[in-house]
Amino acid sequence: MIDFWLAAGLLLLVALAFLLIPVLRGRKAQTEEDRTSLNVALYQERLDELEGQRSAGTLTQEQFDAGRAEAARELLADTEGADIARVSRLGKALPLVAAILAPALGFGMYLHWGASDKVELAREMREQPRSMEEMTARLERAVEAQPESAEGWYFLGRTYMAQDRAADAARAYEQAVKRAGRQPELLGQWAQALYFAAQKRLTPEVKALTEEALKADPNEVTSLGLLGIAGFEDGRYQDAIRYWERLIVQLPADDPSRGALQGGIDKAREKLKESGVSVETPAATAAVGAQLKVRVDLAAALKDKVKPGDSVFVFARAASGPPMPLAVKRMTVADLPVEVSLSDADAMMPQLKLSNFPEVQLVARISRSGNATSGEWIGSSSPLSTGTLEPQRLTIDSPDKK
Repeated sequence: MIDFWLAAGLLLLVALAFLLIPVLRGRKAQTEEDRTSLNVALYQERLDELEGQRSAGTLTQEQFDAGRAEAARELLADTEGADIARVSRLGKALPLVAAILAPALGFGMYLHWGASDKVELAREMREQPRSMEEMTARLERAVEAQPESAEGWYFLGRTYMAQDRAADAARAYEQAVKRAGRQPELLGQWAQALYFAAQKRLTPEVKALTEEALKADPNEVTSLGLLGIAGFEDGRYQDAIRYWERLIVQLPADDPSRGALQGGIDKAREKLKESGVSVETPAATAAVGAQLKVRVDLAAALKDKVKPGDSVFVFARAASGPPMPLAVKRMTVADLPVEVSLSDADAMMPQLKLSNFPEVQLVARISRSGNATSGEWIGSSSPLSTGTLEPQRLTIDSPDKK
């Protein structure tokens, strides 16, 4: 803050200079005016003296005229360089009062409308906090100074959760949602804070928030993890397995959380076995996995623009989730039209299967270079459920902008 106040002080000195310099100049002008008035008075006194001598007969008319001319020359010599007409009578009190009031008024206005607290907070934020408590205090001051900042409320909620202050975190996330909108990630974080604040109870409010989050994004990780925890805590082990398996496919292969999730899934399976409930194994899931049938055709307008040997890739990708294809089949333009079946057996990665996602999009791409990620022509469908049994139709009819 020292540099800020130094800059403010320099600006104040400049403002005072504009107020006080005219006053100093006015004093100089007043001195010149007083000297000129004295010379004029002496000239008038000399003329009266000459007039008296002429009346007494001691001076002739010629001597009188010569004396008056000499007095006039002396007056002109004394007043040379003075601009009497330009002198104005500036008020002295008003500039002086303004010079005194300007600093006080400026300081008061800054305290009322200024942002010294934000300047100080920005300076603090540039420094590394010494403890979690100090970081929390900074974030609390930040949201107090900028209550409309959704990011501030979000990070404050994260910090509260790290300190096991779930109730405070829930209030912070609620404020973030009010300002940033009902984004799936924020809804999931809010639901998680409410769940732990309610002593790990799946309240109607928590359930409604997770349902809303997953409706907007079926792969919202916080909601999937939370529902898995809630299912395990309530003894609904099959639900816990289902949600955790949906979550684990969203995580990178080197994510350390994958080990903990798999451990939770294995423990839930053990609990089901202990209670005599049949456990759905991954192999069984693969056997019954999702399967989509699609008929792929080429638009008549494009038949003269492609070659029979051009590659055709037909694949399904998650409507909301990782961008990579879940299942792929390859053929050529010469094979069109063709009926294709996409299932978990066509998965490019074992952890990314059709059955792990509620909705997918079907895509067919023609690529002369044989590159599945870019080509010349493309056709795509609207999102559809992975449980769809009816055959779908897909026409390649648009330029591939990718």
